[in-house]
Amino acid sequence: MLAVGIGNLSFALLMAAYVGGTTPTPGLRTWMWARMVFGTTQLLAWARPDSGMTALAVIESAGWTAGLALELAAYSTFFGYPQLRRHLIPLAGLGLLLACASPMAGLADPQLMAAVSTAMGAGSFLVGAVLLHPRLPGATPLQRLIGANDLVFGGALALWGVLEMLDAAPAHWLQALAYIAGYMLLIVNGFGFLLMSKERDDARMERLATTDDLTGLLNRRAFFARADASRMLALRQGQPIALLMLDIDHFKQINDRFGHATGDEALLKFSTTCSAALRGHDILGRLGGEEFALVLPGTDLAGAQGAAERLREAVMETRLLTCGNRYTMTVSIGLVVIDPEEDLPSALARADHALYQAKHAGRNRVAAGTDLRRASGQSGTTRTVSADSG
Repeated sequence: MLAVGIGNLSFALLMAAYVGGTTPTPGLRTWMWARMVFGTTQLLAWARPDSGMTALAVIESAGWTAGLALELAAYSTFFGYPQLRRHLIPLAGLGLLLACASPMAGLADPQLMAAVSTAMGAGSFLVGAVLLHPRLPGATPLQRLIGANDLVFGGALALWGVLEMLDAAPAHWLQALAYIAGYMLLIVNGFGFLLMSKERDDARMERLATTDDLTGLLNRRAFFARADASRMLALRQGQPIALLMLDIDHFKQINDRFGHATGDEALLKFSTTCSAALRGHDILGRLGGEEFALVLPGTDLAGAQGAAERLREAVMETRLLTCGNRYTMTVSIGLVVIDPEEDLPSALARADHALYQAKHAGRNRVAAGTDLRRASGQSGTTRTVSADSG
């Protein structure tokens, strides 16, 4: 008990130092206080038998209950279970009341330990069941490991407590399993919650580094990296790959006429509309302003033209709520099929030239750039498909 108490307090200090140097993950502060309460309670449980003071037994019982409630609150905050947190408040209050009343009512020390052990085991078992739930979103192997440890520890501790309350002597292997699982709980859960927090922080930083804040699409740097990787894969597999440049027509007029809120809505709805019409492995990114780029792996010229037309028509059906649905948004698209001998910047330049041709021809249309080998002798001519021709 002394070793576990010192270990929990050490983890609490480690978490305090981590929280002080970074923006804490939701639930980490609560978990830190849970370790602090558990560590203090365990030191008290180690020292109390020699004191003979009933008041310390009350404080110890309340500490076990408070620590368990804080741990459950940390998990519910971390995984986003607000309903569980609402239920925890009355349950924690009831638990504290019972924990304080039991020593004052003269409950014998072995029975008190058995009751506390049963409650602790049930709480740990609940945490393990939550972490191992098959529908837990984004569950990682680390979370599963912590959940399995909680499940074993909770089950062993609760069974030991129940047998003690029934005056049935628990098997020595069960008591040993409970102690071993308790030490594992200290090590695995103590480091585990920190590691889960770091995993989430790393994922958040990766998302911020690669995602456009407004639209949620890939930003320019991430799009270039993903698009070039897809181009290299298509080259190795001998498959076609198409590149499209998309530009919202008269976007400046949207901002000037309806305000920047409508402009942001146009960008967001445009990205949502395009994403909904694409395949899972297509790569769409925002290059800046109202300019977007799209890579279609495994797609030849005819397939790219069909996809571009579907996108153009879907954008025309989109309405902007902030301007009272009075504005019909349109998009101009330039597309090319990337040549095996061509790098990504060269293909983007050809697609951008095709986009310019679509704009010059009247907007709200698709323009296909000339094949690179033909363009070398024809100065980059394009073939434009008007909105009327579909």
